[in-house]
Amino acid sequence: MSRLTLFSPSGAVARVAPLRRAVRRLGALGFDVTVDEAALARHQRFAGDDDTRLAALHRVAHDAPRVALATRGGYGLARLLDRLDWPRLARSVERGTRWVGYSDLTALHLALWAHTGVSGWAGPLAIDDFGRRDDEGGTDEVTVGTFVEAMAGELEAVGFRTAAGFDGLDVTGPLWGGNLTVLVSLLGTRHWPGRRTRGGVLFLEDVNEHPYRIERMLLQLHQAGVLDAQRAVLLGDFGGFRPSPLDRGFGLKDAVAHLRSVTRTPIVGGLPFGHVPRTKVCLPVARRAQLVVDGRNVWLAWGHA
Repeated sequence: MSRLTLFSPSGAVARVAPLRRAVRRLGALGFDVTVDEAALARHQRFAGDDDTRLAALHRVAHDAPRVALATRGGYGLARLLDRLDWPRLARSVERGTRWVGYSDLTALHLALWAHTGVSGWAGPLAIDDFGRRDDEGGTDEVTVGTFVEAMAGELEAVGFRTAAGFDGLDVTGPLWGGNLTVLVSLLGTRHWPGRRTRGGVLFLEDVNEHPYRIERMLLQLHQAGVLDAQRAVLLGDFGGFRPSPLDRGFGLKDAVAHLRSVTRTPIVGGLPFGHVPRTKVCLPVARRAQLVVDGRNVWLAWGHA
């Protein structure tokens, strides 16, 4: 069985029951599951103080399980980036560890890529995707299937449907991205991947951010030269926000339309990824990938490492 360690690098685990369900379900999938000793620590909104969470990351890296799966996201990794032992994390990847998660894990994935040239997998979180009760929706079949295949080294591509207008698009470049808010927060810091991102396929998602805020962050990326440097941009889910009376018809489609008018880079929607209880695919950050659109069918393929 593949060893899988659950750890908490960001927000505190609010309830133990969902984590226990995740442990059972992951075990039933064939993983040898270990819960890090500090996974349930609490300090204010965090899963332990900064020293506790930093030690947990270093402990998991030293142990180098096949899968290092975050219990949940939230906020907290930004506090640790200046102190993380990046060579230690890179050695764990070289030994076969797959660092998995989304949301706040975007900071870990992109900073690891920036400092070492390797990274992890944008994918599910233990509580979000394996810890829901059956009456809350349980687990998603595709999410579970792609996760198991990815962790076994067998997932080579994902497919989805998009809107019309991109037929014939065929580009190749490093696949990278994650949560838009977290990604933008790294811009201009030493934890930004910089030139590594050029000619890339950028994927983005977010939650609880109004469309005007999404537009503002995308414009920041555009004005910093990031969007025009990409081969393509893939948009996942951007739900959870509340419309405002001031919108007067303005929505996410309008924000995306404006970005499409100012960048030469194709912006393709429909990626099944984000803060959603339904399908969430696994994506290898920093892996060279090919994006092909045939009609409204999109294929994103990367093959083996």
